[in-house]
Amino acid sequence: MSTPVRLDKYLADMGIGTRSKVKEYIRKGRVKVDGKVIKEPDLKLNALNSQVYFDSQKIEYEAVKYYMLNKPAGVVSATVDSNCKTAVELIEDGKRKDLFPVGRLDKDTEGLLLITNDGALAHRLLSPKWHVEKVYYARIRGRITEEDIKKFETGLKLEENFTTLPARLTILGAGEESVVEITIYEGKFHQIKRMFEAVGKEVVYLKRLSMGDLRLDETLPPGNYRRLTGEEIRRLKGNE
Repeated sequence: MSTPVRLDKYLADMGIGTRSKVKEYIRKGRVKVDGKVIKEPDLKLNALNSQVYFDSQKIEYEAVKYYMLNKPAGVVSATVDSNCKTAVELIEDGKRKDLFPVGRLDKDTEGLLLITNDGALAHRLLSPKWHVEKVYYARIRGRITEEDIKKFETGLKLEENFTTLPARLTILGAGEESVVEITIYEGKFHQIKRMFEAVGKEVVYLKRLSMGDLRLDETLPPGNYRRLTGEEIRRLKGNE
């Protein structure tokens, strides 16, 4: 059973405009519900069963949306920013106002970022008590040692009141720069960079590969996105 939703909210959520603009459109007779012109913005309707048209365009209501973004460097993980382009601004599908990134990637970090308006799922993916794993690919200045791996496995003290949960560090390649894969179960501010600083190394490049059961689609170029499949959504919600 669907909870009734106001007509102006329905249209604003679907990206037709701000609530004030949408009210103006409705009062001008540009909106039809079930074949009738409606001029009352506060009309409550069943979002799943009602037929809503703006001008001649049918507006389908989706309560929740899920997007996989391959975040490029230089973009911030935010909804608004006065200086930089945001991850949410890259989602041009419908221009919903209620989307947000689940967690943060540093400005220069690339890779998987989930964009949604599902607050309950976001909370479960980010809550430390659920220990959702996040896997990253990184290039590190310096040679990673077995001792470093053991320190990651034990947990690193990054500040007076914060020691990381045990993390998994796998060496993929060695040289002047080490190529590694890191699995962590939390996401504190600049955490991976700080972890490597704690063992005397520097992160040169960082990319998130997965979050829980959601893995980055490597066919997505940086800056591109797609909707999650039904199976991807089901697997993600399995972590709840």
